[in-house]
Formats: sequence, C-alpha cells, structure tokens
Amino acid sequence: MEPPELPLEIISYILSFLSVTDQKAAALVNRMWYFAAQDSQLQRKLVYCLPATSSALNTIEGLSRRCSPCISLNSLDGSTISRDLIRHVAFYLGPYLESVNLHGSSLTDSSFTTLLLSCPNLRSLDLSGCNSLFMSGTLLSKPEIILRVQEVLANLQELNLAGIRYLSDLMFNRFTSCTPHLEKLSLARCHIAFEFDPYRGSNEYNSSAILSFRNVLRFLKGQVNCMRSLDLSGTGITKEAIRSFVQVEGLHLAELILQNCRDLSSEAAILLSKHQPDLTTLDLSGCTEMSDSAVLSVSSRLQNIQNLSLGKVQWLTDKGLAGIADLEKLRSLDLSECSLVNGTELVKGFSAPHLQPKLASLNMACCSMLKDMYVVSLVRSLSGCLRVLDLSSCMSLTDVSLRAICTYLLHLTVLRLAWCKELTDWGLLGLEEPRQDVKLQEEKDMGPKFSRTFGNMGFFVPPPYVDDRPRLLTESDLKISQEKPGPSLRSLKNLQELDLTACSKVTDSSIVEVIQFTDLRRLSLSLVVEITDRSLVSFAAACCSLEQLSLSHCLRLSDEGFQAASRYLRRLHHLNLSGCNQLTDLTLKALGKECKELRSLDVSMCNGFTMLGVAFLQSQLPLLTKLQTRIEFAAWMPQDHKTSLPVLQLAGKQSAPLHEFYQGTYKSALQHAGVGACQLVAGLEWVARWYPLPHLMVTVGIKTHRWREFGVVRADYLPVLRLPPPFGPIRLPHKLDVKLFPQLHLLEEWRFY
Repeated sequence: MEPPELPLEIISYILSFLSVTDQKAAALVNRMWYFAAQDSQLQRKLVYCLPATSSALNTIEGLSRRCSPCISLNSLDGSTISRDLIRHVAFYLGPYLESVNLHGSSLTDSSFTTLLLSCPNLRSLDLSGCNSLFMSGTLLSKPEIILRVQEVLANLQELNLAGIRYLSDLMFNRFTSCTPHLEKLSLARCHIAFEFDPYRGSNEYNSSAILSFRNVLRFLKGQVNCMRSLDLSGTGITKEAIRSFVQVEGLHLAELILQNCRDLSSEAAILLSKHQPDLTTLDLSGCTEMSDSAVLSVSSRLQNIQNLSLGKVQWLTDKGLAGIADLEKLRSLDLSECSLVNGTELVKGFSAPHLQPKLASLNMACCSMLKDMYVVSLVRSLSGCLRVLDLSSCMSLTDVSLRAICTYLLHLTVLRLAWCKELTDWGLLGLEEPRQDVKLQEEKDMGPKFSRTFGNMGFFVPPPYVDDRPRLLTESDLKISQEKPGPSLRSLKNLQELDLTACSKVTDSSIVEVIQFTDLRRLSLSLVVEITDRSLVSFAAACCSLEQLSLSHCLRLSDEGFQAASRYLRRLHHLNLSGCNQLTDLTLKALGKECKELRSLDVSMCNGFTMLGVAFLQSQLPLLTKLQTRIEFAAWMPQDHKTSLPVLQLAGKQSAPLHEFYQGTYKSALQHAGVGACQLVAGLEWVARWYPLPHLMVTVGIKTHRWREFGVVRADYLPVLRLPPPFGPIRLPHKLDVKLFPQLHLLEEWRFY
C-alpha cells in the first residue's frame, strides 16, 4: 500500500526553509513538488532579474503562469528590444506585480507610463539612477495621466529615487501626489538644497530646476501618519535640517539612513536620538565628524534600536561604546574601519552576568587595534547568539582568535577573516604550533659600528612576518589533529560563507582537512598563494552547495585541477579567476561543459585565455550575464595583425549591434538610442575571419551620459574587451570593408599607430 501524499500546503511549508537554489532543485522532483514551489508566499520572496534580450520575452510568458510579484529590469533603454520587454511585462505580469526595480534604466516617458499603468497592485517601485526619465521634465505632465497614475499608486509603500540628478521640486511633487500611503522613501545622493531657499518664504514649491529641503519637509509633514523610513545618504544635510524634520509633530520614524553625510556632527545625532526614540534602524556610517558623544546619546535613548551602523566614524573610541551592551534588542552592530576601537568596552559590557545579549551580527573589519585577548572575551560572551562575524583586515589577530571562534561560536553562519595574515594551518586545524627559540644570527663585521645605515648594530631586527612562507605541517602533525580533535574550523558545521582572502600562511594541509561544509555557499581563497589543485578538488567535492567562489591570483592552480573540480561545481553562480595567468582555454572548456548555472565570471588579467575561448564559453552558458575579461590586446590578436592598426570613428543617431558577419551579412539585433560621437568597438572583418562562430554580435557604442566603457558584447551584454573611460582608442585591422555599413557615416580618415 502506497503512503498517502502530503498536501501541497505542507510541501510548500517545508520548501520555505530552503534556499532559493535548493527550492529550484526540489521543484524538479515531481509534478506535485513543482506546484508546491509555485506557492504565492514562496514566489513573493523571489526577485526575477530579466535582461533586455529577446530570450527574456519567452521567460516573461512563463512567469505569468506563476503570478510572479517581483521583477528587476535593470539598465533598460529606448531600444526596440527594451520596448518589447516593457510591453510583455505590462501584458503578462502587470496585474500580479507588487515590486518593480528599474535601477539605472533609460526609459522613455511613454514606456514607463505604459508599465506603470499596468500594475494596479504595486507596493514597491525602484527608480534609482533613472536620470533620463527625469531629464526632460515632461514625466506625468498631463493631468489625465496623473489621475490614472494616482489610482495605480494608491497603495504604493516604498519609493526609491536615489541618485537622480535631475530630480526637481516639480517632479518630486508629481510623484508624491500619487502616493498617499508612502511608508519608505529614499533620496540618497540626490542634489538637495538644504540651506538655500529659492522661494524666499513663498509656499509655491514648483521649481523645475532644484529640489529643496523645504519641499521635502512639507511632504514629510503631510505623511506623518504613514512615513516610517527615510534615506538621505550622501546628501549635504545639515544639523539645522536634522532639527527641522526630527521635530515634525507626529512623525515617528523606524528607520533612518544617513550614510556618508559628512556635514553632520555629534549634535545632530543627539537631536535625532532625542526626538525619534522609536528608531529600530540607524545608519551613521561615514559620518566622519561624529564622536563618542553621538554614540553615547544613541545608546542611552534609543532603547528599541536593532540595527546600528557606525562604520568609518573615525573619531569613535571605546568610551563611546560603553552603553552598547545595554541595548537589549540590538541584533546587528557595524564598527568597521573605526580605527580607534579595540573592543575593551564591548568586552566589559557583554561580559556582565545579568545581560543576555541578542547580537547576531558583528562587523569589526579594519579595526587595527583589535587584539586576540579582546576577541577571545567577546566570542565567549556572544557564544549563544552570534551568527555573523567580520574581522577582515584585523592584522594583529592570530590563531588564538581563530581557536576561540571555533570553540565558542558553533552556530556561526558567516565568518570573514580576509587579510588576517597571521592565521596559519595550525589555527585552522585547532593545533598549538610548536614553539621554537628564534636565535638571531650574528652578523659579520662589515665596517664601522656607527654607520649611516645602522645595519649591523642590531637596532632594527626584521619583524617575524617578513618571511611569509608558512611552516608546513608534517604527517605526524595531521595524525595528532585526527587523534586529538581540537577546536578546528570544521567545528562550524553551519557555515555558509567563509572568507580567507590573503591569509597567505594557509596551505593545502589545512584546507583539505577543514573546508568540508555541506551548506557552504560562498568561499573566497583569493591571494592564498600556497593552495594547489589538491585543495581545489577537495573543497569542490566536499562543499556541494557552493555558489560563489573566488580564487583570484592563486597561481598554483592548473587546468587539470579545474577539469577535475568542475564536475562538482554544478551549482556555481559566480567565479573569480582574475590574475590566474597560468590557466588556459582548457579551464574555460571545462567550466562551459559542467557549470551550466554560471552567471558571473571574472577572468581579468588572465593572459592565458584567448578571445576564442571566451567566445566559445559564452556560447555554452546562456545564463552568463556578467563577464569581465580585461585581457591584454597583444595576448589574443594574431601575429600578422599586430602592426598598422587604425582607428575608425563613426556617428549616427541610432546604431545597432550587428551579427552574422561570419556569413558576410548583417542585420539589426539590438538598437541603442542616443545622439553623439560613437566608435566602432572591434574590427568586424577581423572578428569574422578569426571567430569560427556562425553568429557573432559586435556593438557600436553611443556616447551617452551613462555609458563610459564599451566592448565586444553578445546579446546579453557580456563584455569581452573593456576600454578605459571615457573612450580609449580602439585598434582595428587595417583591412576593413566599410561597405558593409551603409547606415554609418565615416567621419575621419584612417589613423595609423
């Protein structure tokens, strides 16, 4: 008798505990599990990123059957394919969409309006960096359009207008008049006039040239019943402006982001902590003029604070952290790049017997004064709650700290120890390194005792870290670690992210033994120069969930290692191999064959790779959407084309990527709207001769305000050759048939180098 099948609701509930990658794999088990994975609650947590390609059109039709509520359409423009994409999204997904991200897009007014009017259930809208949309000033200028948009955006709760240079009072009022229930607003990096009043006391805030703080303040006063989050990062906000909006009657913010507001002093922090006691998230990172008094005020008055970011507050010392441990609801604390903090007050506070800290995330990266003794005390006090620990670039930390972490923080999920160069194999294995008496060699008498260099007087003994070559473990040492297991890195069984970048004293001996985490998703071993193929194959086989891997400048890895390891890396999404000059196209071939989920690849400064190998990899990996290949030009150009290379400049109001040059023809594939000078990115005839691919695409770039680098790309915008900004000279072969391009106009004669 077959066991009864579980209801779909139970299966969906089980899937909710899995990561996105695991959910995708589980959905392929059978038909019932597939339908369970389409549950609306699970889909609401997913964001589908759709590139501006023709292949995305079919994807959109498929997403309509899932009623997907969240999509991201980054970097769209006025091209035909972008307009088609907008129409498909509006028709198939519009009624279901709750969140739309258009970051960095250059949409036309009509395309944006079409998309907006098709989304009646929109809750979140991200227009950050969409400068071209606001440049003309005609967006939402027609009264009949505004009435329809008001109906659509009646329930909008989150609006992101960060980084828009052309945002004015007029445009701001048009948008906010359509969003009566807005709860979260971001104006980060917008040009806001805080001290200048362009209206001279008038109540008519309708300037089309400037965004004034007086107008923003007027909006906040009208939204006191619903506004809960405000982001003014990267603006020139002053203490007087802080005083104005924190004292608005009825305004009770829960989240305030003020990153890199360099004009704010400690008085501003005292004001906001006094008048906004309900804050749960406060970000003061990069507010370089603040000091201890600001943090003392925050810790004494904001008793509900859960997330506190104080990174790069350069005048902050341990005295200012005296009351941090008394914040009972604190979950996340960021003290990165606070160079005067050594952790003494944190140790005192969290060690108090009556406290039960709930801190889950601690970031003390680049705190150069942090020592082993403070780390040991901290991790002992936070052993029951800490899940994320970042100690990157704390150069003084040794194996003592690592052993303490492995002893007490058994539930840790994220551990970042990048550039902690004193960590060794002994620490990763949980062993005590045998001490040896270091005897200084007597120097021979090389001349007078008192020379200009003082080289033989013994005053300047080389520091112990000058010789960075690690002391290798022997087989007997490894046997001891197996017989007497200590607090090794392997104790952190829940680890999902590990960063050991530039831990140059770590070798194969420990990597093979300890990096065996089934849940590990992100691993960085860049600049760990001693690891070899042995480590690569070992952790690839043991870490079956690996999605992000960074092996930059690991010069002892080889093609054979990647050929053996790639079959274990089938879940890999992001791979960084920059600076690995010893690798060749054999590695790319192995990745293209096995790593079908690869989305991002960095092979910068890898002169062992050829353009042919890169192009072949692209043809094998349709999901690859980001490729960095700053390969030296001479490394991949045939020998007979390395001299007499001209520059061709072209112009046109619209230019299109062209393909099928292999067959001697071309046709428009994508169109990028723009006006101005442009340059042909690669020698089309040369590419057609040397690329054995039936379909090849070469972009003609347009000089616009938002593009600064161009390269040979495919339909998914994968750069193959990057240029220095704004427009470095493009070297082309001297034989180029211009007759292939009748719609392009030759501006200048050939110039030879």
